[in-house]
Amino acid sequence: MDVLGVMIGLALLFGIAVVVLAVVGTVKAAKAVAAKVERHEANARRAVENATLKAKTFTKPGPQGQIAAVRLGLRTSLDGTRQVLESGLTQDGQLGEALALLTRLDAHAAELDGELRVLEREPDTGRIAAKLPELRERAERITHSAETMRWAAQDRMHRFADDELSRLSQECESEAGALRHWDASGAAGASGSSSASGPSSASGPSGSSGAGAAGEAAGPRAGLTDGKGRSSAEDLLGLGDPLAKLAQRLRKPSTGPSAG
Repeated sequence: MDVLGVMIGLALLFGIAVVVLAVVGTVKAAKAVAAKVERHEANARRAVENATLKAKTFTKPGPQGQIAAVRLGLRTSLDGTRQVLESGLTQDGQLGEALALLTRLDAHAAELDGELRVLEREPDTGRIAAKLPELRERAERITHSAETMRWAAQDRMHRFADDELSRLSQECESEAGALRHWDASGAAGASGSSSASGPSSASGPSGSSGAGAAGEAAGPRAGLTDGKGRSSAEDLLGLGDPLAKLAQRLRKPSTGPSAG
């Protein structure tokens, strides 16, 4: 009974663990889907707002169009800088500091955008004319800071690309030189063969014998297991010399009386 109770308890614990894991996985998946939907919704809403502001700059002359132009320029500058920094962050970790500064700058831009949105609904044109230059000057400062970081990041990535291309070009040239090494070795071999053939032809038999010895020395050597140069059975048994002498005696013509 004790063993059965332990097994039942383990089964219950396993079932509870499975249920907990399933619940945790479902919650995480739901949060991920919600975050993705919220991000897409924010992007879509921002795109609609940018299109509306762009339309106002052309359809509403006067202070309303000027405010829309300031808001649109502020958003465009920050969005462009964020795209550049995020795209280069995977290759250059130092851009993370610039991205953190951009986040702080974006908070100031959001406050300024709220003030501009309030001023856009202001019916008093005099107040709009009084407040707009100050808000435009703040927007220009934020835009200039964002553009400075964007241009610096672009120059940094361009410099890294040039340095990498220079190193890659040097490596390719070195590899090409190594691949052409056979030209130098072939020329050296040709000059060596011509110098060797000259003395051999002038020296006669001794030179030819020297060339033959050199050829034998430079030729391929017999290996241990390739069957070339292996000793015969007669050599291994010590019968090579007696058999050769016997063959010479059999081939030697007889000089006795029967020769006539």
